[in-house]
Amino acid sequence: MPNPKRRHSHQRTQTRRAHHHLQTPSLAECPNCHERKLPHRACPHCGYYRDREIFEVKER
Repeated sequence: MPNPKRRHSHQRTQTRRAHHHLQTPSLAECPNCHERKLPHRACPHCGYYRDREIFEVKER
């Protein structure tokens, strides 16, 4: 197996890591209660997914 002959410079390492930052999650609007939720998941506020109630939400 070939091994690197020289170490990578700081600039080359930082350039590679430029895309390793965290991204904000994309949120969709719930058609039932109009709260923000993760797409393709049941709404944690009302418990609906695709116009059907998946689970009952406990009162807070």
